[in-house]
Amino acid sequence: MKLATIRIDGTTRAVRIDGDTAVDLGESDLVDFLRSPDWSTAAANADGDRYEGPLDYAPLVVRPEKVVCVGLNYRNHILEMGRELPRYPTLFSKYARALVGAYDEVVLPATATQMDWEAELAVVIGTEVRHADPERARAAIAGYTVLNDVTARDWQFRTPQWHQGKTFEDTTPVGPWLVTADDPAVAAGGLGLACEVDGDAVQKADTGDLVFDPVTLVAYVSEIVTLVPGDVIATGTPGGVGHARKPARYLQDGSVLVTRIEGLGECRNTCRREVR
Repeated sequence: MKLATIRIDGTTRAVRIDGDTAVDLGESDLVDFLRSPDWSTAAANADGDRYEGPLDYAPLVVRPEKVVCVGLNYRNHILEMGRELPRYPTLFSKYARALVGAYDEVVLPATATQMDWEAELAVVIGTEVRHADPERARAAIAGYTVLNDVTARDWQFRTPQWHQGKTFEDTTPVGPWLVTADDPAVAAGGLGLACEVDGDAVQKADTGDLVFDPVTLVAYVSEIVTLVPGDVIATGTPGGVGHARKPARYLQDGSVLVTRIEGLGECRNTCRREVR
């Protein structure tokens, strides 16, 4: 089952995606909808207003309480960089204003010159959870989506803390939809992940190569803070980022960024330089 948040007549609506048709779920966005304890049954049985395509996808989660991101989490990439596998997840955060829709423009900040791509599998929480064991962590996952952690490298590496390079406004596409955790498209496990920039394949991996899988990450983060419906965990990116290339390559005004995950769809975003 696919769920999304779309824009309609100047507002947003939470919907179920049935082919080219969206079925209204009775809430303004997916975060509000996921707060209902029976959201899965309600989504499957929904028979509200129908909106025909083409659909205008808002950020999948419009006002999440938390966006938690993970660094250094693909086994092959870590080993090829000559590093040891981490004992614990490397965590940082984003603010909600960083998020854009799956087909929206990505803003390249006027003050940043090294904007890089990071294709990622993202987990969306569907049930409040704290101090979760693996079983409860798995049950707390509403489903999965596509995200690109577009990063200002020149800001990220100003200090040992990464946050300032990770949460510029309107830089992080997420969507187009949530594929629920029980969907056969994602239930099998490892999914092919890819990123293209201006038609060039720049990243390719399998999510089965994650050091810390989604269930482990939900359990770990829930020891630190209560996870609530609509929270997002971005699980990290594989090798192939522009900053590591020789010479380095970065997103430019007009660059077309495509982020694709098997079974989850794709984000396709044009990058535009911020005009002040």
